[in-house]
Amino acid sequence: MKIEMLAFGQYSANCYVVYDEAGKDAIIIDPGSGGDEIGKWVKDNGLKVKFIVLTHSHPDHIGALRAVKEATGATVAIHSDDVLGLQMGHRWGQAGSMPLPAPDILLKDGDSLDAGNLHFSVIHTPGHTQGGICLLIDGVLFSGDTLFNSSVGRSDMPGGNGGQLIKAIFARLLTLPDETVVLPGHGPETTIGAERRSNPFLRR
Repeated sequence: MKIEMLAFGQYSANCYVVYDEAGKDAIIIDPGSGGDEIGKWVKDNGLKVKFIVLTHSHPDHIGALRAVKEATGATVAIHSDDVLGLQMGHRWGQAGSMPLPAPDILLKDGDSLDAGNLHFSVIHTPGHTQGGICLLIDGVLFSGDTLFNSSVGRSDMPGGNGGQLIKAIFARLLTLPDETVVLPGHGPETTIGAERRSNPFLRR
């Protein structure tokens, strides 16, 4: 498994391309901006993108969805509780003026997404948005805007709930092994162990 992190735009949201070197199957997580650049990188590397997965529906994570969908023809997946946010996303400015593609798959907790030899587990972590999710594969957690290096997602936007977010992190993420690598939606990577020990927002 190979992971490429691509960040574009004023919000520097992390977009991840996860792919299998042998079969070239891939998924793209949170194409927030730079759609043309993402499409070119995928083409230059000969990847077959099976899924575009949105960890949540905020504009800085969905803005390049249309361009990447058109470039790859991939299946778009988002949690069912964030569908309305995706439909509204184009009105926020970041995602552009045209309506965004509708999701092809509505995810729920415990679902799996398979792309060749890549097998992802869906973990529902509401609180940043009601449909916020994380993806887990082979000891790597793509945490979206749920958990950051030394921080957590904000909960003061529509659909946010701070207590719900912290509860989800404790119940669903801090139960993972300490060595689990966390690749967040913004900022540098971390581990579950590091956040358990020193994240100031997770002190009880």
